[in-house]
Amino acid sequence: MSGASMWMEIIFDMCYLALVWALVVLMVRNRARVSKADWPVAQRMIWAFALLALGDSGHVGFRVVAYALGDLAAKPVIFGIPVSLVGVGALATAITITFFYMLMVDVWRLRFSQPLGWAGWALLAMGAVRLAVMALPQNQWELTTAPYPWGLVRNFFLMVQGLGVMALFFRDAGRAHDPTFTWVAIMIALSYTFYAPVILWVDKAPLLGMLMMPKTLAYLGVAFIAYRAFWSGAAQTAATPAAAKA
Repeated sequence: MSGASMWMEIIFDMCYLALVWALVVLMVRNRARVSKADWPVAQRMIWAFALLALGDSGHVGFRVVAYALGDLAAKPVIFGIPVSLVGVGALATAITITFFYMLMVDVWRLRFSQPLGWAGWALLAMGAVRLAVMALPQNQWELTTAPYPWGLVRNFFLMVQGLGVMALFFRDAGRAHDPTFTWVAIMIALSYTFYAPVILWVDKAPLLGMLMMPKTLAYLGVAFIAYRAFWSGAAQTAATPAAAKA
């Protein structure tokens, strides 16, 4: 990676972390602004984005530390054991993004007064299976780049999770005339549009890794949309299914 690309990534990473943590702090500090009816959904949004920020602090934060140590392959010795900063960071964000989407399933359930049903339980199961798959030694988390077959396998379950949540939001936000979650669904769709080429072809075309930047911005978009909706009073509680049909 060229020096210019490295510095662009570092600056982007630090700005992203500052923004996402600032939004989480604002969500917590301004929770009194959230209406009582919207609080259950808003609370889960706080948890979801706190997890996202925590995992990404490991993911992109450790990449910055690795650059500072000279290379992404840097393995500082901690308690006598060489530790791959990039590998540990990738594992951290892989865990937290899985729980992020499990929380989003519950956001959907609460926002639209829906039972979990087969779709909700299936998406939660995808998360549980993904966590189990990530525990297997074949993932080789000590590597800077994930082994290609296992990267595909573990990300398959994430794709099902994310696109399933997106589909539920699109369907029920449309029925309830809920622009907030229509836009959330659009941001999730954009995030996977940018992420899919990275999963599939980054080993053959490393520059595709740059698509992680707009993918990350899509998640920030979800956070901004949620903050505007629940913490500024810009959106009202979604109609119940019965009201939406009236």
